[in-house]
Amino acid sequence: MTQNTADKANTQRMTVVVTGASGRTGSRVAQAARAAGLTVRAASRAQGFDWEDPTTWARTLRDADAAYLMYPFDIGFPAAAEGIGALAREAVGLGVRRLVLLSARGEEQALPAEEALRSSGADWTIVRATWFSQNFSEGPLVEGMLHGELVFPAGEVREPFVDVRDIADVVTAVLTSGDRYAGRTLELTGPRLLTWREAVAEISAATGSTITYTPVPTRAYGEVLAGFGVPPQEVELLIEVFAGVTDGRNAHVTDDVRAVLGREPRDFGDFVREAAAAGAWKP
Repeated sequence: MTQNTADKANTQRMTVVVTGASGRTGSRVAQAARAAGLTVRAASRAQGFDWEDPTTWARTLRDADAAYLMYPFDIGFPAAAEGIGALAREAVGLGVRRLVLLSARGEEQALPAEEALRSSGADWTIVRATWFSQNFSEGPLVEGMLHGELVFPAGEVREPFVDVRDIADVVTAVLTSGDRYAGRTLELTGPRLLTWREAVAEISAATGSTITYTPVPTRAYGEVLAGFGVPPQEVELLIEVFAGVTDGRNAHVTDDVRAVLGREPRDFGDFVREAAAAGAWKP
C-alpha cells in the first residue's frame, strides 16, 4: 500500500465532530468534510449537544477522532474561554486529541479562548478568520440590505473578506493532513481589500438595486443591536470588539488559504455573483 493510499484509507475511517453544524461555518465544514470522505458527527442542539450543558458533551465526543470547535456566541465573550477549555479537556480525556478552533482575526478578546485550547493538551490548530463574505448574505445584516441600506460601524476601513467555503476547505485540509498543522495558527483572508462601501457597491451592482452603506459610530450601532433584542452585556462586548477589529488592524491579506489549499482564495466578486443569482438579496 502506498503512503497516499494509506492516508486516504485513514481519512475514510476518520470521524469528526462538527460543532455548530447547522450554522454558517459548521454547515460548510460538514459538507466539505463529507466530500473528503470523513464521517461527520453533527453537534448542535437539534442533535442533543449544548455548549452550555457539559453533560451533553461526552456522548457527542466519544469514539470520534477529531473535532471542529465553533463557539456559538462571539469567541471574545468571557464564557468562551471557559467553555472551550472545558470541552477541549473533556475531548482529550476521551481520546479526541485533534481539535481545530475557529477564532477571529484581530480580535484581542479571543486570545483567552485560544490559550484555553493551547493549554488543554490537545493537538490543536487555530483558524483565525477575517470578516465572512457570507455575513452580507446570511444573518442580521441582510434585513437592512433588503430595505436598501447597510448600517455598520466600519467607517471606510478596508477588509479582506473571506468566503466561508474557503474556511471549510482549510479546516478539512487541516483535519486530513495528520500532524502537519498541529500547533499552528492560520489566518484566513480573501485575496483583496475592500471597504464596506465598496463591498455594498458590488452587491448593489450585481442585484441591479440601490443599496447604500451608512457608517455609524460603534456606540450608535450598539443602540441598533439593543433594538434587535441583544442583551446589554453582549452589546457592550460587541461594541468593544467592533471598535477593535474595524480600526484597520486587519487591512492586509495573508497567504494561508493558498498555502494550505494550493489555490487562491475565492474572490468577493465571485461570491456576490453567486449569491445574487441564488436570490440572497431579493425581498
